Amino acid sequence: MKKIAILASGEGTNAERIIRYFLEKRTAEVALVITNKAQAGVLKRAERLSVPSLILTAQEFAGGKALEALHLYNIDFIVLAGFLLKVPDTILHDYPNKIVNIHPALLPKFGGKGMYGSHVHQAVIASNEKESGITIHYINEHYDEGNTIFQATCPVLPDDTPDTLAARVHQLEYEHFPRVIERAILGKSPSI
Repeated sequence: MKKIAILASGEGTNAERIIRYFLEKRTAEVALVITNKAQAGVLKRAERLSVPSLILTAQEFAGGKALEALHLYNIDFIVLAGFLLKVPDTILHDYPNKIVNIHPALLPKFGGKGMYGSHVHQAVIASNEKESGITIHYINEHYDEGNTIFQATCPVLPDDTPDTLAARVHQLEYEHFPRVIERAILGKSPSI
């Protein structure tokens, strides 16, 4: 069974859904959660679900401790679920086409350094977009420029705020992210 590591910096709602999905499906195993924030909510979620977790500073992450941990836990596939640090080239080279990220907009629009969370939703609304959504993509050495695996859309409503738009985007994340990860790990087409 393939082993997954989830990298997350925040509350971990997507991480929890991914862990629960694979606990039920048993097509892969979430074997490790790595965060760069000691107060991240993802730590409590991982603990409740009996998934080992590790806190690494940005310097430790970039300095090779993350790669050591990935090897120690025999990780086959990496999922970025709200992880805000840049993944070092050493990890990219060890895991080619085995690292996926979810972005809360329709790339290539509204991506790049600093475009995460409410910043993305504010930019989408300010640009008078009619739709937004999610992009699940492989990562490379540039923020949000890796090959797209899957996109799903939702409308941007005239009275939307960043919070109301975020709620619709989160629903798309929860619905699609675990299944797209599973299909990528199993080498299947991302269409669902």
